[in-house]
Amino acid sequence: MKPSRTTWVPLAGAGAFAVALPALLLSSGNIATPRKAVPEVRTVIPPPIPAVAAIYERSLFAPAEGGDTAPADAPALVGIAGRLNRDAVALVRLGDGSSRSLKLGESVDGWRLESLAIDAAFFTRGRERVRVAMAADGAADQ
Repeated sequence: MKPSRTTWVPLAGAGAFAVALPALLLSSGNIATPRKAVPEVRTVIPPPIPAVAAIYERSLFAPAEGGDTAPADAPALVGIAGRLNRDAVALVRLGDGSSRSLKLGESVDGWRLESLAIDAAFFTRGRERVRVAMAADGAADQ
């Protein structure tokens, strides 16, 4: 069966439209294409580097700097022996002048040794928590 003229006309119109529309869209220059925003370029400024000489001028076993002073009745830290976080003990000088070694958790004069750092010991008494820095050479001899 041969297609009739009434079926060819709509088919030919649809084909012409399918070919003409893309050509029309591509040839028109009025279509705005979205442009990608260019990110703003910012310079990265690194933080200032401390003077290396200042690090070497500091004493290796200097007492800690700061305004925290332990109460007068707190034990004075004379030294730390052993390996931290394993078997370290604190060597403390008591109020009567005698010395004693304390393991973590032991108490002296009401102060309990909670933890040790390289240059300090942390004691607690009730809710009070103090950091006792290692005594300077002159203070340990007195």
